Amino acid sequence: MIIQKTYTATDVHVAGQAYRIVKDGPFVHYQSIQELNEQFSLAYQEEIKLLLNEPRGFAGLMGCLIVPPFKSDADAAVIFFDHYGTVPVQYGGIVAVITALLECGQLKARPSNVYRIETINGVVSVTAAIKDGEVKSVKLKSGSCQVVQVNAPVSYFDLNTEVSLVQADHIYAIFDKAELPFEIEMENLPVINQWGQKAIEALEGKYAFSRVILLDHSQKSEGKIKTVTFRPDRYIVRSPGFGTLAACSSYLLRNGDISAGSPIENESLFKGKLRAEYSAQIETSYEFSFSARGFITGMQTYLLDPTDPLFAGFLLK
Repeated sequence: MIIQKTYTATDVHVAGQAYRIVKDGPFVHYQSIQELNEQFSLAYQEEIKLLLNEPRGFAGLMGCLIVPPFKSDADAAVIFFDHYGTVPVQYGGIVAVITALLECGQLKARPSNVYRIETINGVVSVTAAIKDGEVKSVKLKSGSCQVVQVNAPVSYFDLNTEVSLVQADHIYAIFDKAELPFEIEMENLPVINQWGQKAIEALEGKYAFSRVILLDHSQKSEGKIKTVTFRPDRYIVRSPGFGTLAACSSYLLRNGDISAGSPIENESLFKGKLRAEYSAQIETSYEFSFSARGFITGMQTYLLDPTDPLFAGFLLK
Protein backbone atom coordinates (compact mmCIF):
# COMPACT_ATOMS: atom_id res chain seq x y z
CA MET A 1 0.00 0.00 0.00
CA ILE A 2 1.15 3.51 -0.82
CA ILE A 3 -0.01 6.16 1.64
CA GLN A 4 -0.38 9.51 -0.08
CA LYS A 5 -2.58 11.34 2.44
CA THR A 6 -3.98 10.68 5.91
CA TYR A 7 -6.82 12.37 7.75
CA THR A 8 -8.12 11.79 11.24
CA ALA A 9 -11.79 12.32 11.99
CA THR A 10 -14.22 12.14 14.88
CA ASP A 11 -17.72 10.93 13.98
CA VAL A 12 -20.66 12.22 16.00
CA HIS A 13 -24.38 11.64 15.50
CA VAL A 14 -27.09 13.99 16.69
CA ALA A 15 -30.55 12.37 16.75
CA GLY A 16 -29.46 10.12 13.89
CA GLN A 17 -27.73 12.68 11.66
CA ALA A 18 -24.06 11.73 11.27
CA TYR A 19 -21.29 14.34 11.17
CA ARG A 20 -17.63 13.67 10.33
CA ILE A 21 -15.43 16.24 12.08
CA VAL A 22 -11.94 16.90 10.73
CA LYS A 23 -9.28 19.25 11.97
CA ASP A 24 -6.48 18.51 9.54
CA GLY A 25 -6.59 19.54 5.91
CA PRO A 26 -4.46 21.04 3.15
CA PHE A 27 -2.53 24.16 4.06
CA VAL A 28 -4.44 26.96 2.34
CA HIS A 29 -3.88 30.66 2.97
CA TYR A 30 -7.01 32.51 4.11
CA GLN A 31 -7.66 35.57 6.26
CA SER A 32 -11.28 35.09 7.25
CA ILE A 33 -13.86 32.34 7.54
CA GLN A 34 -15.62 33.84 4.52
CA GLU A 35 -12.42 33.52 2.48
CA LEU A 36 -11.96 29.92 3.63
CA ASN A 37 -15.58 29.19 2.72
CA GLU A 38 -15.06 30.63 -0.78
CA GLN A 39 -11.93 28.55 -1.35
CA PHE A 40 -13.21 25.36 0.26
CA SER A 41 -14.98 23.61 -2.64
CA LEU A 42 -11.89 23.84 -4.86
CA ALA A 43 -9.10 23.56 -2.29
CA TYR A 44 -10.72 20.64 -0.43
CA GLN A 45 -12.26 18.88 -3.43
CA GLU A 46 -10.22 15.71 -2.95
CA GLU A 47 -10.86 15.68 0.80
CA ILE A 48 -14.64 16.00 0.31
CA LYS A 49 -14.69 12.90 -1.90
CA LEU A 50 -12.29 10.93 0.27
CA LEU A 51 -14.03 11.63 3.58
CA LEU A 52 -17.73 11.69 2.58
CA ASN A 53 -18.11 9.36 -0.41
CA GLU A 54 -18.43 5.60 -0.12
CA PRO A 55 -16.67 3.35 0.82
CA ARG A 56 -15.60 5.64 3.71
CA GLY A 57 -18.85 7.60 3.90
CA PHE A 58 -22.40 7.64 2.51
CA ALA A 59 -24.90 10.01 0.90
CA GLY A 60 -26.29 11.43 4.14
CA LEU A 61 -22.97 12.10 5.88
CA MET A 62 -22.15 15.75 6.65
CA GLY A 63 -18.65 17.16 7.13
CA CYS A 64 -17.37 19.72 9.64
CA LEU A 65 -13.95 21.32 9.27
CA ILE A 66 -12.73 22.90 12.52
CA VAL A 67 -10.11 25.64 12.36
CA PRO A 68 -8.87 28.18 14.93
CA PRO A 69 -11.32 31.08 15.33
CA PHE A 70 -10.84 34.39 13.56
CA LYS A 71 -12.90 36.33 16.09
CA SER A 72 -11.40 36.79 19.54
CA ASP A 73 -14.70 36.04 21.28
CA ALA A 74 -15.13 32.62 19.62
CA ASP A 75 -13.79 29.25 20.81
CA ALA A 76 -13.49 27.64 17.37
CA ALA A 77 -14.50 28.24 13.77
CA VAL A 78 -16.24 25.65 11.62
CA ILE A 79 -17.09 25.15 7.96
CA PHE A 80 -19.93 22.73 7.19
CA PHE A 81 -19.87 20.75 3.96
CA ASP A 82 -21.62 17.97 2.10
CA HIS A 83 -20.65 15.99 -1.02
CA TYR A 84 -20.97 19.05 -3.25
CA GLY A 85 -19.33 21.83 -1.24
CA THR A 86 -20.02 24.08 1.72
CA VAL A 87 -23.49 24.36 3.23
CA PRO A 88 -25.10 26.95 5.54
CA VAL A 89 -25.01 26.71 9.31
CA GLN A 90 -26.00 23.28 10.61
CA TYR A 91 -27.53 23.42 14.09
CA GLY A 92 -26.93 19.70 14.56
CA GLY A 93 -23.37 20.20 13.34
CA ILE A 94 -22.76 22.77 16.04
CA VAL A 95 -24.01 20.30 18.66
CA ALA A 96 -21.69 17.66 17.20
CA VAL A 97 -18.68 20.00 17.13
CA ILE A 98 -19.08 21.31 20.69
CA THR A 99 -19.58 17.72 21.94
CA ALA A 100 -16.40 16.49 20.24
CA LEU A 101 -14.31 19.46 21.39
CA LEU A 102 -15.40 19.17 25.03
CA GLU A 103 -15.39 15.37 25.36
CA CYS A 104 -11.99 15.09 23.62
CA GLY A 105 -10.46 17.75 25.84
CA GLN A 106 -9.72 20.25 23.06
CA LEU A 107 -11.97 22.78 24.74
CA LYS A 108 -11.91 23.17 28.50
CA ALA A 109 -15.20 23.12 30.36
CA ARG A 110 -16.31 26.45 31.82
CA PRO A 111 -18.40 27.15 34.92
CA SER A 112 -20.74 29.24 32.75
CA ASN A 113 -21.28 26.31 30.33
CA VAL A 114 -21.41 28.90 27.52
CA TYR A 115 -19.31 28.45 24.37
CA ARG A 116 -19.16 30.30 21.06
CA ILE A 117 -18.68 28.77 17.61
CA GLU A 118 -17.80 30.97 14.63
CA THR A 119 -19.63 30.18 11.37
CA ILE A 120 -20.03 31.91 8.02
CA ASN A 121 -23.29 33.35 9.39
CA GLY A 122 -21.64 34.77 12.51
CA VAL A 123 -20.83 33.52 16.00
CA VAL A 124 -23.34 31.06 17.48
CA SER A 125 -23.61 30.90 21.26
CA VAL A 126 -24.44 27.54 22.85
CA THR A 127 -24.93 26.26 26.39
CA ALA A 128 -23.50 22.79 27.01
CA ALA A 129 -24.38 20.90 30.20
CA ILE A 130 -21.55 18.56 31.24
CA LYS A 131 -21.60 15.84 33.88
CA ASP A 132 -18.66 13.53 34.67
CA GLY A 133 -16.92 14.61 31.46
CA GLU A 134 -19.90 13.86 29.21
CA VAL A 135 -21.88 16.50 27.34
CA LYS A 136 -25.43 15.71 28.40
CA SER A 137 -27.22 18.42 26.40
CA VAL A 138 -26.51 21.37 24.14
CA LYS A 139 -28.91 24.28 23.84
CA LEU A 140 -28.91 26.83 21.05
CA LYS A 141 -31.32 29.18 19.30
CA SER A 142 -32.64 29.04 15.76
CA GLY A 143 -32.72 31.81 13.24
CA SER A 144 -36.09 33.27 12.29
CA CYS A 145 -38.70 31.06 10.62
CA GLN A 146 -41.63 32.32 8.62
CA VAL A 147 -44.65 30.72 6.98
CA VAL A 148 -44.65 32.07 3.44
CA GLN A 149 -47.62 30.23 1.88
CA VAL A 150 -50.41 28.05 3.21
CA ASN A 151 -52.74 25.55 1.62
CA ALA A 152 -51.41 25.88 -1.92
CA PRO A 153 -53.09 23.31 -4.21
CA VAL A 154 -51.05 20.37 -5.46
CA SER A 155 -52.31 17.94 -8.09
CA TYR A 156 -50.20 15.19 -9.64
CA PHE A 157 -51.61 11.86 -10.83
CA ASP A 158 -53.57 10.54 -7.80
CA LEU A 159 -52.03 13.12 -5.43
CA ASN A 160 -54.60 15.87 -4.88
CA THR A 161 -53.82 17.81 -1.75
CA GLU A 162 -52.42 21.07 -0.36
CA VAL A 163 -48.94 22.15 0.68
CA SER A 164 -47.65 24.94 2.95
CA LEU A 165 -44.24 26.56 2.54
CA VAL A 166 -42.08 27.68 5.47
CA GLN A 167 -38.76 29.52 5.30
CA ALA A 168 -36.37 28.26 8.00
CA ASP A 169 -32.78 27.17 7.29
CA HIS A 170 -34.26 25.83 4.04
CA ILE A 171 -37.60 26.35 2.30
CA TYR A 172 -39.72 23.48 3.59
CA ALA A 173 -42.80 22.19 1.78
CA ILE A 174 -45.08 20.71 4.47
CA PHE A 175 -47.73 18.10 3.65
CA ASP A 176 -50.32 16.95 6.20
CA LYS A 177 -50.28 13.18 6.74
CA ALA A 178 -53.88 13.11 7.99
CA GLU A 179 -55.24 12.25 4.56
CA LEU A 180 -52.87 9.34 3.97
CA PRO A 181 -53.64 5.67 4.77
CA PHE A 182 -50.26 4.81 6.35
CA GLU A 183 -48.35 5.73 9.49
CA ILE A 184 -44.82 7.16 9.69
CA GLU A 185 -43.21 3.90 10.77
CA MET A 186 -40.22 1.92 9.51
CA GLU A 187 -42.36 -0.96 8.26
CA ASN A 188 -44.03 1.49 5.88
CA LEU A 189 -40.73 2.74 4.44
CA PRO A 190 -41.44 1.55 0.85
CA VAL A 191 -44.80 3.35 0.62
CA ILE A 192 -43.36 6.43 2.37
CA ASN A 193 -40.55 6.49 -0.16
CA GLN A 194 -43.02 6.24 -3.04
CA TRP A 195 -45.10 9.06 -1.58
CA GLY A 196 -42.01 11.26 -1.15
CA GLN A 197 -40.92 10.80 -4.75
CA LYS A 198 -44.41 11.67 -5.97
CA ALA A 199 -44.60 14.76 -3.75
CA ILE A 200 -41.23 16.02 -5.02
CA GLU A 201 -42.27 15.47 -8.64
CA ALA A 202 -45.55 17.31 -7.94
CA LEU A 203 -43.70 20.36 -6.62
CA GLU A 204 -40.88 20.53 -9.16
CA GLY A 205 -41.23 23.51 -11.46
CA LYS A 206 -44.26 24.83 -9.56
CA TYR A 207 -42.99 25.84 -6.11
CA ALA A 208 -39.56 26.84 -4.78
CA PHE A 209 -38.56 24.33 -2.10
CA SER A 210 -35.46 22.58 -0.79
CA ARG A 211 -36.99 20.04 1.60
CA VAL A 212 -40.31 18.14 1.67
CA ILE A 213 -41.87 17.25 5.03
CA LEU A 214 -44.64 14.77 5.70
CA LEU A 215 -46.09 15.89 9.04
CA ASP A 216 -48.17 13.83 11.45
CA HIS A 217 -49.49 16.23 14.09
CA SER A 218 -52.21 13.95 15.50
CA GLN A 219 -50.50 14.08 18.94
CA LYS A 220 -49.81 17.84 18.96
CA SER A 221 -51.96 18.30 22.08
CA GLU A 222 -49.40 16.12 23.89
CA GLY A 223 -46.52 18.19 22.53
CA LYS A 224 -45.45 15.53 20.01
CA ILE A 225 -45.22 15.37 16.24
CA LYS A 226 -43.73 12.85 13.81
CA THR A 227 -42.14 13.72 10.50
CA VAL A 228 -40.20 12.34 7.58
CA THR A 229 -38.14 14.80 5.53
CA PHE A 230 -36.97 14.36 1.94
CA ARG A 231 -34.21 16.22 0.12
CA PRO A 232 -34.83 17.13 -3.55
CA ASP A 233 -32.54 14.23 -4.55
CA ARG A 234 -35.12 11.89 -2.85
CA TYR A 235 -32.75 11.08 0.04
CA ILE A 236 -34.57 10.74 3.39
CA VAL A 237 -33.04 12.90 6.12
CA ARG A 238 -32.10 10.59 9.00
CA SER A 239 -32.61 13.11 11.79
CA PRO A 240 -35.85 14.74 13.03
CA GLY A 241 -34.03 17.85 11.80
CA PHE A 242 -33.61 21.16 13.60
CA GLY A 243 -34.92 22.97 10.52
CA THR A 244 -37.78 20.49 10.10
CA LEU A 245 -38.80 20.98 13.72
CA ALA A 246 -38.61 24.78 13.47
CA ALA A 247 -40.60 24.80 10.22
CA CYS A 248 -43.32 22.49 11.58
CA SER A 249 -43.55 24.44 14.85
CA SER A 250 -43.92 27.71 12.87
CA TYR A 251 -46.62 26.13 10.71
CA LEU A 252 -48.57 24.84 13.73
CA LEU A 253 -48.19 28.12 15.63
CA ARG A 254 -49.36 30.06 12.58
CA ASN A 255 -52.47 27.88 12.35
CA GLY A 256 -53.19 28.08 16.07
CA ASP A 257 -52.70 24.32 16.46
CA ILE A 258 -50.21 24.70 19.30
CA SER A 259 -49.59 27.40 21.88
CA ALA A 260 -46.39 29.39 22.21
CA GLY A 261 -45.77 28.13 25.74
CA SER A 262 -45.79 24.45 24.84
CA PRO A 263 -42.54 22.69 23.89
CA ILE A 264 -42.70 20.37 20.88
CA GLU A 265 -40.84 17.08 20.41
CA ASN A 266 -40.34 15.75 16.90
CA GLU A 267 -39.74 12.05 16.30
CA SER A 268 -38.23 10.92 13.02
CA LEU A 269 -38.98 7.79 11.01
CA PHE A 270 -35.86 6.31 12.62
CA LYS A 271 -37.01 7.16 16.20
CA GLY A 272 -34.55 10.02 16.69
CA LYS A 273 -36.04 12.83 18.77
CA LEU A 274 -35.43 16.57 19.00
CA ARG A 275 -37.09 19.11 21.25
CA ALA A 276 -37.82 22.79 20.57
CA GLU A 277 -39.32 25.58 22.63
CA TYR A 278 -40.83 28.79 21.34
CA SER A 279 -38.41 31.62 21.99
CA ALA A 280 -39.75 34.79 20.38
CA GLN A 281 -41.97 36.23 17.67
CA ILE A 282 -40.78 39.19 15.64
CA GLU A 283 -43.64 40.42 13.45
CA THR A 284 -44.59 37.27 11.49
CA SER A 285 -41.38 35.33 12.16
CA TYR A 286 -40.80 32.81 14.95
CA GLU A 287 -37.61 31.84 16.78
CA PHE A 288 -37.00 28.68 18.80
CA SER A 289 -34.49 27.21 21.21
CA PHE A 290 -33.33 23.64 20.68
CA SER A 291 -31.99 21.07 23.09
CA ALA A 292 -30.07 18.07 21.76
CA ARG A 293 -27.28 15.66 22.60
CA GLY A 294 -24.45 14.39 20.42
CA PHE A 295 -22.84 10.96 20.69
CA ILE A 296 -19.31 10.22 19.50
CA THR A 297 -19.50 7.06 17.38
CA GLY A 298 -15.91 6.69 16.29
CA MET A 299 -12.45 8.11 15.74
CA GLN A 300 -10.71 6.96 12.60
CA THR A 301 -7.73 7.61 10.37
CA TYR A 302 -8.59 7.65 6.67
CA LEU A 303 -5.97 6.98 4.01
CA LEU A 304 -5.65 7.85 0.35
CA ASP A 305 -3.82 5.22 -1.69
CA PRO A 306 -3.24 6.61 -5.21
CA THR A 307 -3.28 3.07 -6.63
CA ASP A 308 -6.86 2.53 -5.39
CA PRO A 309 -9.05 2.51 -8.55
CA LEU A 310 -11.93 3.94 -6.48
CA PHE A 311 -9.87 6.59 -4.72
CA ALA A 312 -12.49 9.27 -5.53
CA GLY A 313 -15.26 7.09 -4.09
CA PHE A 314 -18.88 6.88 -5.20
CA LEU A 315 -22.38 7.62 -3.93
CA LEU A 316 -25.49 5.45 -3.64
CA LYS A 317 -28.73 7.37 -3.02
